Amino acid sequence: MNHSARITARTCRDAPVLRQRGQREVFCGLTGIIWLHRKMQDAFFLVVGSRTCAHLLQSAAGVMIFAEPRFGTAILEEGDLAGMADAHDELDREVARLLDRRPDIRQLFLVGSCPSEVIKLDLARAAERLTQVYAPRVRVLNYSGSGIETTFTQGEDACLASMVPALPASDMRELLLVGALPEVVEDQAISLLGKMGVGPIRVLPAPRSAEMPGVGPNTVFACLQPFLGTTVAALQNRGARMIRAPFPFGEEGTTLWLKAIANEFSVDDATFERVTVAPRTRARTAITNASAVLRGKSIFFMPDSQLEIPLTRFLVRECGMEAIEIGQPYIHKGLVDPDLDLIPAGPVISEGQDVDLQLDRIRAVRPDLTVCGLGLANPLEAEGLTTKWAIELVFTPVHFYEQAGDLAGLFSRPLRRRDLLKPEAAGPFPETHAVAR
Repeated sequence: MNHSARITARTCRDAPVLRQRGQREVFCGLTGIIWLHRKMQDAFFLVVGSRTCAHLLQSAAGVMIFAEPRFGTAILEEGDLAGMADAHDELDREVARLLDRRPDIRQLFLVGSCPSEVIKLDLARAAERLTQVYAPRVRVLNYSGSGIETTFTQGEDACLASMVPALPASDMRELLLVGALPEVVEDQAISLLGKMGVGPIRVLPAPRSAEMPGVGPNTVFACLQPFLGTTVAALQNRGARMIRAPFPFGEEGTTLWLKAIANEFSVDDATFERVTVAPRTRARTAITNASAVLRGKSIFFMPDSQLEIPLTRFLVRECGMEAIEIGQPYIHKGLVDPDLDLIPAGPVISEGQDVDLQLDRIRAVRPDLTVCGLGLANPLEAEGLTTKWAIELVFTPVHFYEQAGDLAGLFSRPLRRRDLLKPEAAGPFPETHAVAR
C-alpha cells in the first residue's frame, strides 16, 4: 500500500497561523508529575514551591492517604520569599531528610515553580551541588514546571529534556521511543514493532534509572507525544535522528507511525501487513461503532494539551467531523507537520490564546463540540454549548490500535449525553401514564 497517497491536495501545513497573546486558561507544567511519577519507579519529584503547588498536586493526583507517592513539595515560606532565609540551605536540609527517609530514590528531580522562579532560586546550581554530594547513588536533575510561560504537558517535555544530557553515549543502532505512556499501551507498541523484527527498542523515560537508554549518532527515535519539542532538540544535539510521522492516534495515525519506523528498519511490506492487519481491522471497527454520532458534527479546539493537531487529524479523517478552529498553546511544526499534511484546508489554525477573543469566536459559530480546559467547560455548558475536558485526553490511554475506539468514544460521549438530556429526547408521557389515576 502506498501510504503517502493519502495526503490530500490542499492541507493545513501552509495555512496561516493566528497568533494571539492575552489571558490564557491552562494548567501549569507541575501537572505532568502526576503521570511521570508513576512511570519512573525509582525517581522522586520535589517541587520547590508554595502550598498552592502542593494542593494542586495532591488534589489532581488523588493520592490515597495510605500511599507513598514519589513526589512532594518543599514549601517556600514567607521568610524564603522575602530573602530572610537562605533558600539553598533550606533545600539542602530537605533533600537530606528525603533521601535518608527514602533510600530507594535513584533520580531526584528538583522542579521549579512560579514562586521559585519569582525569587530567582537557581535550581540548576542546586542540582549540580547535590549531585556531587549524593552521586553515584542518586542523580539530581532539575527542570521548570512553572505555569508562567508553559502549559501542563510541557512539564513532561522539560523533564525528559533535562535527562538527555545525562544519558550515556552509545554507538549502537537502536530505536528510542520518546514519551511517557501507560505501560500496557507502551507494551502494545513494542510488541508490534518486535513482531516486525525492529530492535533493539529502548524507551525514554525508562522505568528505572539503571535502564536509561544510551544515545549517539546511530540512535533513531520516534516521538509518542506531539509536545516534546525541547526533548527532540536535546536528542538531536546528541546526534540522534528523528523518524518523522503522524502521531499514533487512531487506525490511520498508528499505521503511518509504524510504517515510518518499519521503513527505517527495512521491514518488507508483507511482514508489515501480516503484523498489523488484525489490529488495524479491530481499530477500524471500534472507531466506526464509537463515532457514528460524530459524523458531520463540528468541533472547536481551545489550546490546552498540545494534542490538538493530531487529534483533529483523527477526528476529521477517521470520524467524519468538521474542524472549525484548531487552537494549540505552541506549535512545533517539525513535530506536527506530518499531521497537518493530512488535515484538509479550512479550519483556523491558532497558536497561543487571548481567551476572551477566542470565546467570542466560539459564541459566533456555536460548534457542536468544544474541547477546552476544566475552568471553561462549565460556563460554556451553561451557555448551551457541549464541551469536552481537554485534560482527560492526556490521562486516558488513547494511543495505538487497541485504544482507537476509546479515543473516538471520549468525543462521542458528550454528544450522546447532550442528546439524552434534551427535553424532547424523552418524548411525551406514554398514554397509560396520562390516564392513570
